[in-house]
Amino acid sequence: MENLVLAKVGNKEITKSDLEFFKKGLNPQVLMQFNSEEGQKRLLQELINQEMFYLDAIESGLDKDEEYVREVERIKAGFLKQYAINKVLMNIEITDEELLNYYNENKDLFKSPEMTKASHILVDSEDKAKQVIDEINNGLSFEEAAQKYSSCPSNAQGGDLGVFPRGRMVPEFEEAAFAMNVGEISTPVQTQFGYHIIKVLDKKEAGTKSFDEVKDQIAQQLTAQKQEEAYLGKINDLKGKYEISINE
Repeated sequence: MENLVLAKVGNKEITKSDLEFFKKGLNPQVLMQFNSEEGQKRLLQELINQEMFYLDAIESGLDKDEEYVREVERIKAGFLKQYAINKVLMNIEITDEELLNYYNENKDLFKSPEMTKASHILVDSEDKAKQVIDEINNGLSFEEAAQKYSSCPSNAQGGDLGVFPRGRMVPEFEEAAFAMNVGEISTPVQTQFGYHIIKVLDKKEAGTKSFDEVKDQIAQQLTAQKQEEAYLGKINDLKGKYEISINE
């Protein structure tokens, strides 16, 4: 269907693939204006208009215009420069052995700290905190209690604070959260912000990420490193090939 002919201008056929290629060059926000059937017709008409301009330019000899020829040569040179650079960068290969060696030699880079996932309810007094705990013990869910009583913005998420490592929370809160077991609800914990009721949802011990977890990350890093080395190496080779002078 990509070769479906949508229109003809002289002997030139405008296909569906021509239209799709034209659309790729448009800003996404602009393209949204042409999502309707009528919009697609307007885009096709624009392609027809441009094709007429092209045919008229050829007929008028504009392709022989000196300024046009110079501009085309500049564009061709710029494209060829980038193409040559890309050829150097694309010839980079990273073996599984290199990836594994880097991992084994740099395991300190892939350590993950102890983490905990917790929710909390923040109130302004110890008595209020004890009252909320009594309601939870009598059947009110922790999430509902957070929405009902917590003064922290996390109340909209049922008190969920997400996952965090040591050093992220105030000391009193952190000490309690990391000492608790999964599913446990704390007694009131006082901090500078008020009184917290903490519920631990999950815990993850400190450790080192596995090779499979970081393999793609290492590959990106080594590829970037090798590409830079290849680029600089090629530059040094070329410096020995061409005479360079800089006018100051």
